[in-house]
Amino acid sequence: MNIHPYITYKDDCAEAFQTYARIFGGEVVFVQNFSDAPGSGETPPHLADKVMHARVQLGGNILMGSDSFDPDTYASPIGVSVQCGFDDFDKAKAVFDALSEGGEVSMPFAATFWAKGFGMLTDRFGVPWMLNVD
Repeated sequence: MNIHPYITYKDDCAEAFQTYARIFGGEVVFVQNFSDAPGSGETPPHLADKVMHARVQLGGNILMGSDSFDPDTYASPIGVSVQCGFDDFDKAKAVFDALSEGGEVSMPFAATFWAKGFGMLTDRFGVPWMLNVD
């Protein structure tokens, strides 16, 4: 069994996934816009160029997502974080710094009593992250 986070974005899923691919050294492996789907003639105009489904490969991990069908009622994720485990402190710190650009750090990346490094942030796309070095 595999568990893959699926994140809904207000309207910037494509940009978020390109950013994650760059930061983690991954690859966006699939993007389908609403306008590319069967029956897309019925797609509301505001969704035509928005992402219906996308996947980004980050090492052996997959992150999936889409843009919100109704950006006016969109709410950022609450009560959940994407957690990333690292073996290398410097690599984790570099990823933390890159993800935090334009975002909000809730716990600066530093050594803790349980980890060589740990930090929490919400990126500029509204996604909460936790990075940990065992």
